[in-house]
Amino acid sequence: MSKTTQSPTTERPATSANGYAAIVCGLGLLLAGGFLFSRGVFPLLPLALVLAGGIALAGLYMLSPNQAAALTLFGAYTGTDRGEGLRWANPLTIKRKISLRDRNLNAPTLKVNDARGNPIEISAVVVWRVADSAKALFQVDDYEAYVRVQAEAAIRHLAASYAYDEGENPEDAAITLRGGQNVVALALRKELQERFEDAGVAVIDAKISHLAYAPEIAQVMLRRQQAEAIISARSKIVHGAVTMVEAALKGLSEREIVHLDDERKAAMVSNLLVVLCSDRETQPIVNTGTLYS
Repeated sequence: MSKTTQSPTTERPATSANGYAAIVCGLGLLLAGGFLFSRGVFPLLPLALVLAGGIALAGLYMLSPNQAAALTLFGAYTGTDRGEGLRWANPLTIKRKISLRDRNLNAPTLKVNDARGNPIEISAVVVWRVADSAKALFQVDDYEAYVRVQAEAAIRHLAASYAYDEGENPEDAAITLRGGQNVVALALRKELQERFEDAGVAVIDAKISHLAYAPEIAQVMLRRQQAEAIISARSKIVHGAVTMVEAALKGLSEREIVHLDDERKAAMVSNLLVVLCSDRETQPIVNTGTLYS
């Protein structure tokens, strides 16, 4: 037994006309029918004119800017009218109006785990619009609810794909939610567009609006970041101090200002490192004797 697949309904132009011409025609037919009936003309012709005028007026509808109307005839989709102002179409068709304006979706704050398993809080703002009215109305039950559900799923998947920030190891320095905002935003828009495709929705923009560690680990992660910052700063201080001591010893040796044996060099290196690496002001001790006393 072969398996049948449902072909998606895509938007196509509807057969419609300018409504102003239709209203003039409809009123003209009504007036002509009334005039003939008042003149005692055989009733069939006036009734036909009045009926035709009523049908012409019944097909009128109005569309605002950035608004469309999907037309269905006895349940079959016949097309979408994107014209503005007063419009006319077959009176027997049902006109389902749909907004084509840009809309903002403020996704709720979600508590999820990032790529390293750390609980974080994340939310996003998504700007979207209906691009295909037929898909939006006939492919899903409620396209607005569909957008909300798929946006939440995309944000959860995004959070699980990236770490909140850099790890302790150099090889962990990859794109993160906090550091790679532009790349993350592009990835979010791409995934949202793929998810919204079935509903005929186009993603205009998407950005993370809130990002933080979950309250239960926020203080712990803050202390870790502070410790990492202190370690990084100390490493730079030590590296700079070693470079300065090396330059000092080399300058004394090349200029033959003073001759130091290995023991005195070690003491000098120790003293200089203490002075340069200390986080407090050092108190110098003046030696009034000889260098070796």
